[in-house]
Amino acid sequence: MSNGIIANDASVTGGAYDFSKATTSLTQKLLSSPKQVTLVRHGLSTWNDESRVQGSSNLSTLTETGIQQAERCKKALVDIHFDQCFSSPISRAKSTAEILWAEREEPLIFLDSLKEAHLFHLEGMKNVDAKRIYPKDYTCWREDPSKFNVNGVYPLRQVWEAANTAWKEILFTPGKKFLVVTHKSILRALICTALGLSPERFRAFDVNNGGISVFKFNVEGEAMLQSMNMTAHMYTDHTYLY
Repeated sequence: MSNGIIANDASVTGGAYDFSKATTSLTQKLLSSPKQVTLVRHGLSTWNDESRVQGSSNLSTLTETGIQQAERCKKALVDIHFDQCFSSPISRAKSTAEILWAEREEPLIFLDSLKEAHLFHLEGMKNVDAKRIYPKDYTCWREDPSKFNVNGVYPLRQVWEAANTAWKEILFTPGKKFLVVTHKSILRALICTALGLSPERFRAFDVNNGGISVFKFNVEGEAMLQSMNMTAHMYTDHTYLY
């Protein structure tokens, strides 16, 4: 007979999700105050538009549509005060952050830990070509990414480590409200690590170009997801206030 209590293990969902670590502190140390972090994916890039594998390459730049998306993000967040803005130094994210952060007094902070996952020989290839030329690697990356590796190097393990590093760098920065601009894979890793999810859950979430997600953190460094992949500002003149 059931006692009405759901067991705290992955068997409840057939292994689909395991939230046993969902309340684990990301910092392992007390923060100076509660924090709120707004995550933004960069605007549409040339390689997004051409359906190419981007990865850590710096050759993909914002398209005109991507610039417009960044402008829409800026307008949508105009009523929110941010103490600092962190960005990947890779061009498509950097350009998005520069638009979002224009006219602010504080300088942008670029973190290597916010760079996109390195995808080796797949980078720069059109998806159709990568699937044809490297069918095993491409299929593994798309369908079972936590197992994708090149000569024993696992990109998702690296991006998980980077996400944990990024969270510490961001959360230990003085201030209470932060803006973060980066890429899809590292965003997925940031979201998953904040929720206590493993690399096997990498594709459980998706983030659109210009999509906005928000986390709150208590002083223990425990995360609460407030909003996920908000995109209303892409289709209307919606502004956010939180």
